[in-house]
Amino acid sequence: MKKTLLATVTISVAAFAYASTSSDSSALVSQQCKLSAEAASTLKSLQYGNTSIRKDVSSLIDRHLKTQENRDIAHKKLNLMVDDKSSDARTLEMKYCS
Repeated sequence: MKKTLLATVTISVAAFAYASTSSDSSALVSQQCKLSAEAASTLKSLQYGNTSIRKDVSSLIDRHLKTQENRDIAHKKLNLMVDDKSSDARTLEMKYCS
C-alpha cells in the first residue's frame, strides 16, 4: 500500500510540475512521454493490470497535454509501452520517446 501511494504521489507531482503552460511545447510532450514510461514501469512493477495502467496514465495525459493531436500520440505510445514485455523505464523511454 505504501509503494502504491508513493508511486501515485511521485507521478502526480512530476506531472503537475510540467503542466503549467497553456500550450504543448515539444519539451512538455517529451517530458510527458518520459513520465508515462516511468509511470507504466512503476505500475508494472507493482503488478497493476494493463487496463488499470492505461486508465491511470491516460488520465495524466489528458490533464496535462492541451492539444488533441498530442494526446492521441501520447495514448498510442502509452498503449505500446503497456503491451511491451519490458518493465524498465529506460528501455520504454528509448523505444517510445525518441
